[in-house]
Amino acid sequence: MPSQLLSIEVTRLDAGRARLGLTGDLDFDTAPELIAVAADARADGHHDLLIDLAGVGLCDSSGLSAFVVLAGAGTVRLAGVGPQLQQLLDRTGLTELLSVERPAVGDEAREAG
Repeated sequence: MPSQLLSIEVTRLDAGRARLGLTGDLDFDTAPELIAVAADARADGHHDLLIDLAGVGLCDSSGLSAFVVLAGAGTVRLAGVGPQLQQLLDRTGLTELLSVERPAVGDEAREAG
């Protein structure tokens, strides 16, 4: 099954911070796009990146590798992490390397319900 195209919406939050909102699949074919967009944001002076993964349906090892590459160049925080991706991050030890924003208790109840 072919991967879903990845779209990345960049929102500059303030000096030094940007939000990258991802929609689609983060895999072998699309991970280089995330790295390139993040490099452009950092070249513009945004070294603290919030990567919103709420719209990501699939993240494979190439996506995890992209997170490691990005973390090596500056601050990376992940938001909107689903249960399957959270499990991958925990199993690979990347939760220790990356800052993962946990949903508020009310958000978890809405997702479960």
